Amino acid sequence: MSEPQETAVYTHGHHESVLRSHTWRTAANSAAYLLGSLKPHMRILDIGCGPGTITADLAALVPEGRVTGADHAPGILDQARRTADERGLTNVDFTVADVHALDYPDDTFCVVHAHQVLQHVGDPVRALREMRRVTKPGGFIAVRDSDYSAMTWYPAVPGLDDWRELYLRVARANGGEPDAGRRLKSWALAAGLTDITATSGTWTYSTAEERAWWGGLWADRTVASAYAERAVEGGHATAGELRAVADAWRTWAARDDGWFAVLHGELLCRA
Repeated sequence: MSEPQETAVYTHGHHESVLRSHTWRTAANSAAYLLGSLKPHMRILDIGCGPGTITADLAALVPEGRVTGADHAPGILDQARRTADERGLTNVDFTVADVHALDYPDDTFCVVHAHQVLQHVGDPVRALREMRRVTKPGGFIAVRDSDYSAMTWYPAVPGLDDWRELYLRVARANGGEPDAGRRLKSWALAAGLTDITATSGTWTYSTAEERAWWGGLWADRTVASAYAERAVEGGHATAGELRAVADAWRTWAARDDGWFAVLHGELLCRA
């Protein structure tokens, strides 16, 4: 394995409130822009696989191929393996990897996919070059990232603007770019990619169940996750300010007219 080159710190960590969000993700709700390009025989690298729910979906869609889920954090891969085992998938494996220095030969994969990864890495252009290097000619590089400054909600609950401003500060102090969604195309061009299809997608939370889930996980994440620790340790917020932000999330979730939209930038690049 090549020596890791990562320079950014993963802002969220793997607290239960974070995994509550990550395990909700599926290929359908998080990689729909890619699915029409998949063929049964493809070999896929899923970078930043986390608990493996998207990875498992991709493996089910390429029954004659194989999917490798890769993550920079070794601990989360045990959960990813359980996800695949519970679904009876035999064409999937998992490994520790750094997207800046992938331990694979040139032209290895038909598809290299990364969901919500480039916003957290130290050098997204270098990461895209590496993704391109290990993709076969004619294959696909597929990336999707949210854009925090483009997230929008109703009603204007006091405290949610504070949440966004705080998150932007903490994420950037950790070496990432939380407004990655709008930058994906520029990063891809800087990486030398030319056959680029740029699209966008959204997650929307509005029903009582959706509001309780989304507002609840962010309320918990704000006070109990690695993000909360880094916010306090970095001098970005006090514990009391974090509790106030968490209360704002619960207030929003309790509103019958509550609505929240997450915008994502998406790229499908032909190698």
